[in-house]
Amino acid sequence: MRLRVARHTTNLQKITAFYQDSLGLEVLGSFENHQEYDGVFLGIPGENWHLEFTMSPGAPQHHPDEDDLLVFYVPEEQYPALVEKVRKTGAPELPAKNPYWNNNGTTFADPDGFRFVVSKLQ
Repeated sequence: MRLRVARHTTNLQKITAFYQDSLGLEVLGSFENHQEYDGVFLGIPGENWHLEFTMSPGAPQHHPDEDDLLVFYVPEEQYPALVEKVRKTGAPELPAKNPYWNNNGTTFADPDGFRFVVSKLQ
């Protein structure tokens, strides 16, 4: 089984650069003008998951809330450096609504306002 998490955005270049700069994700593929959609696939080569961001003439209609999270688990020894890397992008660091994430990770918001957590792999 493979997993793709897809989300529409208003600024494909900005969201792509953010996830590359903050989490070190790589562009695994992209497309242009496919039935009026442009898109990019971001992830880590060889893994069985990736993020897809798309953009089209129609604006997204989503309204993220505090419990809509992507969670990225990293080995404990990589956690401090990755959190610092995300902080350097200027991503807002936010308290999590669920106290579990405050105790086991660090929550940030991406340029679209969606939250993600960097958490230690335990």
